[in-house]
Amino acid sequence: MSHQVTLIPGDSLGAELAPLVERVAEAVGVQIRWDVVSAGREAFDATGDPLPRETLERVRANRVALKGRIWTPIRTGYRSPDHRLHRALDLYAAKRRIRNLPGLRSRHQGVDLVVIHECTEDVNVGLEHELLPGVIQSIKVTTRDACLRIARYAFEFARRRGRERVTLVHKANIMKRADGLFIRCGQEVAAEYPDIAFDTLIADNACMQLVSRPQQFDVLLAQNLFGEILSSVGAGLVGGIGAVWGELAGDEDIRVYEVMHGHAPELAGKGLANPLPFLMPLVALLSHLGEEEPSARLLAAISAALEAGVSTPDMGGSADTATFTAGILDRLQ
Repeated sequence: MSHQVTLIPGDSLGAELAPLVERVAEAVGVQIRWDVVSAGREAFDATGDPLPRETLERVRANRVALKGRIWTPIRTGYRSPDHRLHRALDLYAAKRRIRNLPGLRSRHQGVDLVVIHECTEDVNVGLEHELLPGVIQSIKVTTRDACLRIARYAFEFARRRGRERVTLVHKANIMKRADGLFIRCGQEVAAEYPDIAFDTLIADNACMQLVSRPQQFDVLLAQNLFGEILSSVGAGLVGGIGAVWGELAGDEDIRVYEVMHGHAPELAGKGLANPLPFLMPLVALLSHLGEEEPSARLLAAISAALEAGVSTPDMGGSADTATFTAGILDRLQ
């Protein structure tokens, strides 16, 4: 079976690593017609828009996409293309799988948790203004509808995957109305799933607990800001951004698998970039396409290469991009 998938290389190292994804997908035996589109700085320089309408239309038409890291300028510049993507396609749920990858050195073992967070609200709306000279107000947006649907997404995921507990992360000791609403919505949805345990945790404590003993967590549910923080902390616990991937979803059958974090333009053109942040979402994408056996084979090949000591400098090894990719391709054969 042949699949058509939108490929968004993105910024930084995306242009170098995206072609490797095509090679690996072909080597694992899956026929994919890659519909390559632009987003990020390259698109902005070419069209004046970092997320062109054509890119959105192609993602919507193909229903599934693999997206590299899209960088948003700091302090000044254009609005986040990622947030615009979330809003335009109503991709309100981000899922980050945090688990140990065999062969990859990490601070903890036995970690297997999922961070699920809301994408369209909270501070991610980017609403802020200057009240007085030197006084900026940033607005956090929380609505009942968005809280209910992300909570229900988390509980539905937990039930489908045999997960036993959902922990809602909040700051309701300070933001009593906004995060208080989030907790109430979580409690309301939890009552519909008596087979799944539910508890809440203040964000400060959640970060400390996650660093100290991540094995205690199953599904972490959060709004946007805390979800992004927990995802990044979790990635650091299991070996870095190469070990994790992101999935964006909504009520429509559109899925975007993405490089979770990372921006290393200093490595561009040197052949030292780690392709793993692109390959892990490919593993998940293949599974979503129903290609379970190739997905499992690719994950096994990645793990085998790592266990054999084939890894890039950021993972403690000495292999360059080509050598690491070749190590995976060899094991696929």
